[in-house]
Amino acid sequence: MKIKLYKILFILGFICWSEITNAQLTDLARLEYSFIPKSKSEDQYTRLRALVNYPIELKKDAYFIIGGEYNRVILNLEDSYPFDRSLLETINIIDLNLGYTFKTSEMWRLGFKVNPRIASTLTQSITSDDLFLNGGVFVINDRTEDESSKRPYRLILGLTYNTTTGLPFPLPFVSYYRRINENWSFSLGIPKSNVKYFLDQKNTIQAFASVDGYFAHLQEPTSVQGKSVDHISLSLVVGGFGYEYKLSKYLFAYTYIGYTGRLNNVLRDNDRNDVYKLDDLNAFYLRTGLKVKI
Repeated sequence: MKIKLYKILFILGFICWSEITNAQLTDLARLEYSFIPKSKSEDQYTRLRALVNYPIELKKDAYFIIGGEYNRVILNLEDSYPFDRSLLETINIIDLNLGYTFKTSEMWRLGFKVNPRIASTLTQSITSDDLFLNGGVFVINDRTEDESSKRPYRLILGLTYNTTTGLPFPLPFVSYYRRINENWSFSLGIPKSNVKYFLDQKNTIQAFASVDGYFAHLQEPTSVQGKSVDHISLSLVVGGFGYEYKLSKYLFAYTYIGYTGRLNNVLRDNDRNDVYKLDDLNAFYLRTGLKVKI
């Protein structure tokens, strides 16, 4: 039963994306630190992240998953800017993760995800402008434990809706994972793709490409060059290499080092139009932490 619960959580966790990382989560718990220094500047972007997920069996092969995630984004703005930097020093993103999944056949599973979110500077009381809602529906074909398959795989297809994108319609989600042999595996999709090489039972290295970012409301709007600023967003595409070390059966330490191929940090008005660009120079990328996973 314990192994089955972990497998269900893996599947639902995999499709529980977060705007702050827009990452594919496969974790029971995670503590993480990220760092991006601004090129040719003293400015820095730092993120502290914590999450936990837990599955509850409702009936045979049907599970409800509940979880939460907290991200604290710290903007160390040391350059000169035409606005009060103290209004956006810290951004808080709080997610409630709710999921439900059940089998529709021996090989296929259906999953639903609802993700209420608070994304704001939280310098005042919470209002409706600080609230966002994400969600999605997914079908999963998981043959990673099929002993008859020489190359086990997992395919996830779905539709996702995210209010922070500003698009009033669902977006497709596709992810494909395959274990080639005992040393190699790969994963293709958005927001993350990678190729892994398993050195031994404890050490794994990988090459990766991923999408990262956030979108949040400024509770104390400011004015820049005569235009009102109500939101802030960061979007980036990063590629690099990662290392993972198995500390125990479920506990892992990891480090990812890379360089951004696209970086866009922008202040936006109430209609989400660009007002002032904080940064668009590619930079070094570091992410490290501890996680409990299957």
